Amino acid sequence: MITKLIPKKVFFTSGVGRHPENLESFEVALRDAGIEKFNLVTVSSILPPKCEVVSREKGLEELSPGEIVFCVMSRISSNEPRRTLSASVGCAFPQTINRHGYISEYHAYGETAQDVGKHSEKLARSMYSTWTNEAPLRTLSFPRSSSVDEHGDWMTVISVAVFTI
Repeated sequence: MITKLIPKKVFFTSGVGRHPENLESFEVALRDAGIEKFNLVTVSSILPPKCEVVSREKGLEELSPGEIVFCVMSRISSNEPRRTLSASVGCAFPQTINRHGYISEYHAYGETAQDVGKHSEKLARSMYSTWTNEAPLRTLSFPRSSSVDEHGDWMTVISVAVFTI
């Protein structure tokens, strides 16, 4: 029997991590987002048909440490002192539940969380509309922003749409 890996639920989360090492700043960002215990596999931009949006808490309850978990991730890192880093995922929901929607990822230096949130929503809306020739039912974004400290430790900012099967 062949089982298709079509996610049934999605939740949104974000995190910021700081550390003298770049890789460890990413790990700290994953911890802040609550998803450090999983083997994350990034995928492209499709929100599956009938995919239910759940809270982070409810989504995490369905996952086990070490599990391979699919996600759409926006990620940005720097160690430039006082540099602002922002990341966001945006989502465009289909007009009809049996159709798929779109998830976009966008990150930028020097932009606010509000700016990257608007841009990620615009991207998701555009990807949906060019496929369907209609506006999405609704859109959302999940932005996060922070600035590197004066000492220049590495900082990573992530925004993630996490799927559960």
